[in-house]
Amino acid sequence: MQAQLDDLGPDLAACARGDRNGLRRIFDGEAGRLIAVAERIVRRRDLAEEVVQEAFIRIWTSAHQYTPERGSARGWITAIVRNRALNTLRDGKREDLVADDRLETLLDTDQFEKIMASWHRLDRDSRLRDCLGALDETKRRGILMAYVGGYSHGEIAGRLRIPLGTTKSWIRRGLTALRECMA
Repeated sequence: MQAQLDDLGPDLAACARGDRNGLRRIFDGEAGRLIAVAERIVRRRDLAEEVVQEAFIRIWTSAHQYTPERGSARGWITAIVRNRALNTLRDGKREDLVADDRLETLLDTDQFEKIMASWHRLDRDSRLRDCLGALDETKRRGILMAYVGGYSHGEIAGRLRIPLGTTKSWIRRGLTALRECMA
């Protein structure tokens, strides 16, 4: 078991030198376990994946701070994920809705209608139009608001009055369905 713990030390050292292969090896070997750790804390898979992504950025930028004398590389990496997950809970990212003063701007019906009209202006024989039409209304709205209107996920959540995580999931699932349809 100790050999497994020490295997990540050289990869962290590679990260500290700017070698992306070190980060890739850590990700390939540890991402699944780290998502499980984060998910136990935040209790949502989508949020856990976001936590791990942020943690890997931190691992990459802070790898030079790891010292083997203070503990195992695996423990250091797991602590980063754990701390990111706890910070996510503390920061309230589970219910991140747009602020009320910003909501008024988003409720501009004219802008929303222009975004939705862009879908209707697509060529009637367009594959994209057919694929967007096959999506349920909420996913279609979310995708159009993000990619035509340029709204952030938080702004979309505020506009549709749903939690941020739900918005992200709907958009991600909608894009997956859109990709499959377009293929």
